[in-house]
Amino acid sequence: MNSPIIQLLVLAGIAVFLILRLRSVLGTREGFEKPQVSDSNRGADRRRPDLEVIEGGPDRDITDHVPEDSDSARALAAMKRAEPSFGVSDFLGGARGAYEWILMAFENGDLSEVKPFLSDDVYEAFASVIEKRKEQGLTVEATFVGLSEIALKEAEFDDTSREAELTVKFVGELTWVVRDSAGEVIEGSPSEIKRQRDVWTFARAMGADDPNWVLVATGE
Repeated sequence: MNSPIIQLLVLAGIAVFLILRLRSVLGTREGFEKPQVSDSNRGADRRRPDLEVIEGGPDRDITDHVPEDSDSARALAAMKRAEPSFGVSDFLGGARGAYEWILMAFENGDLSEVKPFLSDDVYEAFASVIEKRKEQGLTVEATFVGLSEIALKEAEFDDTSREAELTVKFVGELTWVVRDSAGEVIEGSPSEIKRQRDVWTFARAMGADDPNWVLVATGE
């Protein structure tokens, strides 16, 4: 075997040896691998504020509806302490349905189903208007179209009685027609959508067995 071939075999052997040594140090990598972070760098990352898990921050279920440092926010927090299962968003979801149900009962002149959810004062006020319509021979035809706005305006809580009051603004949309005893339209239009603005206050004792809120006041 001539000298150049011997030299080539020696160089090839050295190359194989070096490759095996490198693999034992670096390992085998396929595709992209995330650069390794030293222990000191990991400690630095853990101290970065943008990587920390924030605990005990603002309750978004409250701050999504009222300012964080307001009296209403403090009242809502007290309600949650008195009844941990209470949720502001859940309440507003229920209030949305209650608004349509009670409003349509009033417009249709039949409060029998909603009476348990009305305070005595509210029931008497609604019933008085319905009775006056009947005396004048008026009938109302109303169809609820939808709710364009609902917002929590105020929250109050009495720590002693555990009585909670939540005041909600509603903007409903409905068609509304008033007919006289002869069936003639004297107000409204069956094809025109009317906006109905109301501010209603609901009350309930937090932690009570009865989960239902009662409508205790109405306004605009």
